[in-house]
Amino acid sequence: MSTFQHIKPAGKAQFKDRYTTKAAELLTPWEEGKKGDIAIIGAPLSKPSISHSGASFAPDAIRRCLNSFTTYNIERGTDLADDQKTIIDFGDISMHPTSIEESHQRIYESTKAATETNAAPFTIILGGDHSITTSTVKAIKETKGTVGIIQFDAHHDLRNTEDGGPTNGTPFRRLLEEGHLKGEHLIQIGIRNYANAKAYHDYAIEQGVTVYTMKDVRQQQMTKLIQKSLTQLDPQVDTIYLSVDMDVLDQAFAPGCPAIGPGGMHPDTLTEAVQTALQHQKVHTMDIVEIDPTLDIRDMTSRVASLLILNALTK
Repeated sequence: MSTFQHIKPAGKAQFKDRYTTKAAELLTPWEEGKKGDIAIIGAPLSKPSISHSGASFAPDAIRRCLNSFTTYNIERGTDLADDQKTIIDFGDISMHPTSIEESHQRIYESTKAATETNAAPFTIILGGDHSITTSTVKAIKETKGTVGIIQFDAHHDLRNTEDGGPTNGTPFRRLLEEGHLKGEHLIQIGIRNYANAKAYHDYAIEQGVTVYTMKDVRQQQMTKLIQKSLTQLDPQVDTIYLSVDMDVLDQAFAPGCPAIGPGGMHPDTLTEAVQTALQHQKVHTMDIVEIDPTLDIRDMTSRVASLLILNALTK
């Protein structure tokens, strides 16, 4: 018997139950020609955030939190491992150390390249702050055609660019002004009181954006709200993109968001919304943004994000 039988490579000495598969084991690095059920790519950018943010650390944190889950769904009676579900991991995009514009360009180029591989029918971009969405949507438009967006967010993210440039508060304003998105193709869900300026709400209405506030979320069944949104977008667009800003959640459930606040959504409601949207044949892409792991308590916010990834595997 080897003297070193109990020694494993650094970081690999975790407890292993022979009957249990952890969700992180479904991750497989991308290689030319490799196919999977979903693909993920990290966009670790937080320099454009208008508030202090360590969102650049989020992609790694979300991947790590997949170890907090098994692959067995007790309600469905299915096991992702038994079904041989796989997550193609493209890794993280290398950000420019000083230039926000160059970083955004790299996100655009990398998202486009990853999508063009057709490695998976569904792609998840792990932010980073919400500024990445301008670049990713531009890339998706070039590869899949006219884009419709369902945005889960406490904020409109329609700030002007004159006061601060391309920040995490401007992604949808930039997409509209640059002609990559039509106002009627943007649906915002979870917009919160005392979280936005009147000028930006007025701008949303002027542009034809559909806005559902948290009051709408509370008063309407989420499944019906999503189905209504999908029905609205379906005949107008070629592909539907989900943009999940985690600060749509109430601060009690998302302490790792830089812009936390009361009055937000419950994780079960967000999960239900995403699960419902994922059943639609035109939903091909999702981003998950605005998690700062340096602020997160016991990875609470990153764990919700990891659960959204697992739900995507049932698409």
